[in-house]
Amino acid sequence: MKLDTKKLGAKISEYAVFIALVLLVAAMVIFADGFATSSNLLNLLRQAAFNGLIAFGMTLVILSDGIDLSVGSVFALAAIICAELVMSGMNAALAVLIALVAGTALGLLSGFLVAKCRLQAFIATLITMTAYRGLAYIITDGKPISRLAESAASGSFFFKALGKGNVLLFETIKLPIPALILLVAFLAVWFILTKTTFGRRIYATGSNAKCAKLVGVDTAKIKMACYGISGFLAALAGLLMCSRLNSAQPTFGDGYELDAIAATALGGTSMSGGRGKITGTIAGVLIIAVLNNGLNIMDVSSYYQQVIKAVVILVAVLSDRKR
Repeated sequence: MKLDTKKLGAKISEYAVFIALVLLVAAMVIFADGFATSSNLLNLLRQAAFNGLIAFGMTLVILSDGIDLSVGSVFALAAIICAELVMSGMNAALAVLIALVAGTALGLLSGFLVAKCRLQAFIATLITMTAYRGLAYIITDGKPISRLAESAASGSFFFKALGKGNVLLFETIKLPIPALILLVAFLAVWFILTKTTFGRRIYATGSNAKCAKLVGVDTAKIKMACYGISGFLAALAGLLMCSRLNSAQPTFGDGYELDAIAATALGGTSMSGGRGKITGTIAGVLIIAVLNNGLNIMDVSSYYQQVIKAVVILVAVLSDRKR
């Protein structure tokens, strides 16, 4: 029986990110002492939730042929809005809801600049990234807001559990709530992209916006919706971090947009839009998380980690061009 090398190569290319994840985990198990412990793996999942939520939103934006550099600033500003409301005596659950609405609105504003004002996505989100980060510093006067759970008039248990809580599985395994939220978000985005008309229109908009318009797709609304979802997920990630650290800081999320883009590119989503899967993105998120966690365990300098991440992004983009 003759081996079809072309089909084999296509299969390997399709599952390359998952193969890379398995090999990376195996390497960390061998070289990073303590990596394979249950406590470290659960902590890794908790850490992956922040980048994962942002990367899911980034995937939708990139599939629609955009880019969102403002997610790190939305991450910080949503956390600060929630913190300020909690400190003012508002119920923590209501403060979280308002912060999520604010994050969605911030994303929609970026989408409006791209879709309606027809600014290049890079320029539009660079503007909003700078503006949102500036607002975070103005609101806080550059100072962190601390001891939020203790200051909450009501809903403090909910606020603590959001970032620090666990859900008991099989009577022995404690799954971090941020990881559970990540799983729910993954399933929701997977359903949108694979099972809904909206998902098909995202792909159509990213593949060829002019053709999509000719068949009746409102590409402007599709793009704005993608940016709105991206803002919502970035805000949710910021609130999880705020809960976990029991504080909010204007420096929250600085550089997180790069990790989200890296995870999306690693997952095989085309940077020119119209092609990619959310399953690839979750694999990319786990690669970034394993890389960060393992390098920290091996006591690799953060400066070297930045270089390694840059190389990973370069490899992902070059492989995308080859495909």
